[in-house]
Amino acid sequence: MIKEYKTKEKGYHPFIIEDGWQLAKLNYTEEQHINKISQLDVHLETDEVFVAIAGKAVLIAAEIVDNEPQFELEPMKINQIYNIPKGVWHNIAMEEGSEVLIAEKSNTHIADFEHFALSSSKRKELEIMVTVSYTHLTLP
Repeated sequence: MIKEYKTKEKGYHPFIIEDGWQLAKLNYTEEQHINKISQLDVHLETDEVFVAIAGKAVLIAAEIVDNEPQFELEPMKINQIYNIPKGVWHNIAMEEGSEVLIAEKSNTHIADFEHFALSSSKRKELEIMVTVSYTHLTLP
């Protein structure tokens, strides 16, 4: 009757997809390292809820103004719930060993996303901002 889900594989893993919602786990992958983040994502049909459960992660949100992202960062505390409302550009910077749970509308990872490529100058700006944010994180 009780189902257990575990995955240590790197990347994004939706593991419960039910009537209208899904729960996924994002384990650190090189694409999420701050030196590798090259784009932002947006969902137009759903909010997205994030909970860091291990490691260090920084939630990145952005508003696009004149085709330039204006960043807002939040160092993620372990077991704190964060929500990115639909229509908000976002990504997550993670250090190796980090794990984040993600709850959202079902099949969001298949059909409800757009990408915004970051210029090299915006990638550098973001890298500096995330590095500063990491210094404010403490592990439990």
